[in-house]
Amino acid sequence: MNGKVVIITGASSGIGLAAAKEFAKHGASVVLAARSEDLLKRIESDLKQSGYEAFAVRTDVSVEDDCKNLIESTIQKYGKIDVLINNAGISMRALFKDVEISVLKRLFDVNFWGAVHCTKYALPHLVQSKGSVAGVSSVAGFVGLPARTGYSASKYALHGFLETLRIENLRNGLHVLILCAGFTKSDIRKKALTANGNPQGFTPREEEKMMLPEDVARAIYRAVRRRRNYVILTLEGKMTALVKRIAPRFLERAAYIKMSHEQQSPLK
Repeated sequence: MNGKVVIITGASSGIGLAAAKEFAKHGASVVLAARSEDLLKRIESDLKQSGYEAFAVRTDVSVEDDCKNLIESTIQKYGKIDVLINNAGISMRALFKDVEISVLKRLFDVNFWGAVHCTKYALPHLVQSKGSVAGVSSVAGFVGLPARTGYSASKYALHGFLETLRIENLRNGLHVLILCAGFTKSDIRKKALTANGNPQGFTPREEEKMMLPEDVARAIYRAVRRRRNYVILTLEGKMTALVKRIAPRFLERAAYIKMSHEQQSPLK
């Protein structure tokens, strides 16, 4: 990654922050994108003090002009883009019959349109560098998770978008990665939106048993280096993708049971 320029959205915490550190460690110039400008500046400063090259650009990926500015600022600073990692995302937990439509739109604005906006403006530069576009997804893009209609739908849409992008660019050297992480230790569940759009405020899962963001970041780095098309990180995820093809009804029942066992599950 020496001399490469890597943009990472959602870089202020969790997988995004871990990915920024991982790519910087391997010699990349990392562009940090997230909504919290103060936090981004602190991360930028910390990386620079460690001898790495970093550049913070405050970005709300749900705002198209912010995404355009992110790409233009990167080109102005470095003159090229080699990797775009669409990592920014939010979750939700509420039954469809209860959830407000505005919550579902918010999920799509961040998880789907955020990736579309950033990729749209970065694409000419990525084609020129024969670079990589990555989307950080989950098994929710393979099976509809109950009480997470907006989340699953946005991940299904992300998969379709990235797969089509890959096929359209088969002859020009663009690499497109869909990486499905397992449940990862982060604040995403605490910040998950409830039926009325308020943050959930707690995690319904045992965080200590989940993947670490650093493990996911290393997987993203390896997949980009090897120009992999699909990566599913956990055995549970791989089994989900397999069972979806051969026994979809069984998978649907299993997903319902698993989600209903969560703490304060709306399925109960």
